[in-house]
Amino acid sequence: MYENIDDDGREIGRIVEMNEEILKDNEILASRNNRFFKEKGIKSLEIVGSIGSGKTTILEKIAAKYSDEKKIFVICGDVTTTIDADRIHAQGAETYQINTGRECALNASHISEVVKEKTENIDKYDIVIVENVGNLICPSDFILGADRRVLIVSVSEGDHVIEKHPLLVKMSEAVIINKTDLVEVLGTNLDRMVNDAKTINPKIEVIPMSAKTGDNIEKLFAFLNF
Repeated sequence: MYENIDDDGREIGRIVEMNEEILKDNEILASRNNRFFKEKGIKSLEIVGSIGSGKTTILEKIAAKYSDEKKIFVICGDVTTTIDADRIHAQGAETYQINTGRECALNASHISEVVKEKTENIDKYDIVIVENVGNLICPSDFILGADRRVLIVSVSEGDHVIEKHPLLVKMSEAVIINKTDLVEVLGTNLDRMVNDAKTINPKIEVIPMSAKTGDNIEKLFAFLNF
């Protein structure tokens, strides 16, 4: 919060960048979500990334990889439609669609409500994955309570996409640089993207890969360790 001063030095209001009480309440609820998952022995993961980065395709690959041996529950956040949830469900995971309307990101309350609805049979799941609404800005405001957050960007978004969105890089345990099969076609500087991620967050796991061709996808599975 900071003062809004007119040309004569008079305070004409205060500007609140983000309501601190809302953020605090969200953090409390996110902690409860995480504690609940841990108590139930459920591994949890949040996926964030812009529209078209390949989030859903990667989730299809994850579901196809693990659904024969693990019970996977995927919460899909989107402004409207069930397109992503339907695609992931077809690969063997149970899905739940949250349509946010005008809200540009999920928050901990969304996840808490789904957990309450599923409380009676939540024990059957080994893994809960949340696919956040597709953008690289709003999800940085709200943590959800997952064990880990994975950021997905693609080479088609340009060399500067990581440098331009440092908050999500700092808040993530891994960044997938997807669509590496297009590097030569687009002339994207993949090394720059990798270096930008490591500069912003030296601890982050960087996974260049192609969900389309499967190139380097085993490195993702090793990171997930489901």
